[in-house]
Amino acid sequence: MRSLIFPSIIAVSVAAPLAFADTDVDLDSNKDQWSGSAELGFVSTSGNSDTNNINGRLGLTQESIQWRTDYSLSSLYSSSDSDTTAEKYAGSLQSNYKFDTEQFWFVRGAYEKDRFSGYRSKSSVSTGYGNRFWQAKDGSYLEASTGVGYRDFAIDKDAAADGESDRGTFVRIAGTFEKHFTANSLFRQELTSEISTSGGNTVNESVSALQANIVDNLAMKLAYRVKYTSDVPSDTDTTDTETTASVLYSF
Repeated sequence: MRSLIFPSIIAVSVAAPLAFADTDVDLDSNKDQWSGSAELGFVSTSGNSDTNNINGRLGLTQESIQWRTDYSLSSLYSSSDSDTTAEKYAGSLQSNYKFDTEQFWFVRGAYEKDRFSGYRSKSSVSTGYGNRFWQAKDGSYLEASTGVGYRDFAIDKDAAADGESDRGTFVRIAGTFEKHFTANSLFRQELTSEISTSGGNTVNESVSALQANIVDNLAMKLAYRVKYTSDVPSDTDTTDTETTASVLYSF
């Protein structure tokens, strides 16, 4: 990830919360609260990789008086007849400065390395405004955010003669809907779109997940992911899908 893409956006993200700061935030506690989940499951993919494989994911959330930070790490690996057929690693970090119980300013960084995508790596940083429009007592909520960012998609030398990169600014739009049916089951829908402002790629992604507790902190999770990239390197597909069934442990 190139260090030059961060300074200007980070500077804006630090200044913006000060302009919107709100005194409605609860100041009763000054201790960070941590929560998280780890999952392991079977994945069936189609698109750039048509395989059956194993995936893993670790997610952590750090909550304080005026900040909420989400950390995510995931991996995907498969081999057949001693040949690697799928290999992907991804990580993201998003930190939200909370103006009040609904509004927030976010800073987000993401990195992905997918051996079979036609790219050596994908990295991005973005910042913007978000709002949790609806929050129910059972934990259900609806949230949306929009912002701007900069990305560097480094094309693999095997897919482009000069190993060039798709670099430039983009507009990010994201939304999350989570509905708790009971204390032990929920549905979650995530939608994101990163639209290039410099003639590059538009990337749209949808993740739908259904989760139900098995016992205590152990749950079964079913998920379906679709990712569309408008302009891809040669010999790669514009659309990737993943269907997963995994066991999830919350802590």
